[in-house]
Amino acid sequence: MRVRDLRPEEMTEAQRRVAEASASGKRGRMPAPLRAWLHSPEMGDRAQHLGAFLRYDTTLGPVLSELAILVTARVWTSQYEWYAHEKEARRAGIDPAVIDAIAHRRVPALTDPRAQAVYDYATELHATRTVSAATHAGAAAALGETGVVELVGVLGYYTLVAMTLNAFEIGVPEGETPGLPA
Repeated sequence: MRVRDLRPEEMTEAQRRVAEASASGKRGRMPAPLRAWLHSPEMGDRAQHLGAFLRYDTTLGPVLSELAILVTARVWTSQYEWYAHEKEARRAGIDPAVIDAIAHRRVPALTDPRAQAVYDYATELHATRTVSAATHAGAAAALGETGVVELVGVLGYYTLVAMTLNAFEIGVPEGETPGLPA
């Protein structure tokens, strides 16, 4: 890791408060990027609150959220993000063939129009840094305006997560194998 991994006894009061708050929330543990973000506890606190909302409380639900997160992890080849969310995607009920297709940069066979809208929007936004009128209209019809706004939030937040994990070289836990091909 490129920044010091803080032990609890090394943390300031603000850092300790943020670490404890994140672990006591819905995640039940401190998320990996917070290991870096704790060096700026105010940023870490704000980011982990946003992340908790985007992961657990949007109108998208677990299947669509995890699909968007996997697409983002693949775009960034963020090994830890993939490691954590590939399991969550399976738990949410995403077909393993869909997960494998995304991992290998193949277009997945999606049967749910909402999942297709999420995939199309996510891949287009990540690839082109914008979204066509047709893709946006399709997503709005499938997810509603709130869903599209929240989808963009999920994609943006998990881009921040992937960038943090990659920049600070926070990889999969020791003894685990990275799940994404280079």
